[in-house]
Amino acid sequence: MDLKEFEKEFATLGNDYKTKDADRFNKVLIKRGIDVSFLRELVLEKQQYHRTYFQVSLGQMKTIEEKLDFIEENFDKLDDWWHVDQLAQFVDKQLTFDLVYNRAKEYIKSDLPFARRWGYVIFMPSLVKDADKAEKIFKLFKDDDEYYVQMAEAWLISYLGIYAPEMTYEYLKGCPLKYNIAGKGIQKICDSYRVSDEWKRKFKDLRKFYKKI
Repeated sequence: MDLKEFEKEFATLGNDYKTKDADRFNKVLIKRGIDVSFLRELVLEKQQYHRTYFQVSLGQMKTIEEKLDFIEENFDKLDDWWHVDQLAQFVDKQLTFDLVYNRAKEYIKSDLPFARRWGYVIFMPSLVKDADKAEKIFKLFKDDDEYYVQMAEAWLISYLGIYAPEMTYEYLKGCPLKYNIAGKGIQKICDSYRVSDEWKRKFKDLRKFYKKI
């Protein structure tokens, strides 16, 4: 398949297609073994091709190491929050904590903000459910000037607040992060229906404490 043939088939989705329609289309391409590498240079110009490029390419790879290598090789094609967040959908079931943790330690050092975002998003939703891993994840957090990295950190903090509320509370109590990250994480914890009212009260008090310093 070349670009012209692809665009002809993609056009059958119509102009008002939904994500689920694109996913069905992409699954057919995966089953057919279609190489979509010709889309690489279009994904930032034609964003409708972004999901197809990553979903189909990753869907044809067998090992998680191969998939993560591919994502790393395409970090320059991650230029929006949803570019990053969709990746977890494509690889989540194969991820293991040790593999992810070792790679995340490198991702969060990247000069590319959306590579750094991936270093936090990659843990969600599956790899934060084991409270025993929370202490290691806390070591990854650091202040970041980029908004979308800050929001990823806050999002991950909120997950930790669900599955390890006491450890998360004690971590945040030490004021390890600026308020623009910690405060948003606390807000997300308090907005969650999976956190008890008792813990929400404690985290709200902690947020007030942050505002005073």
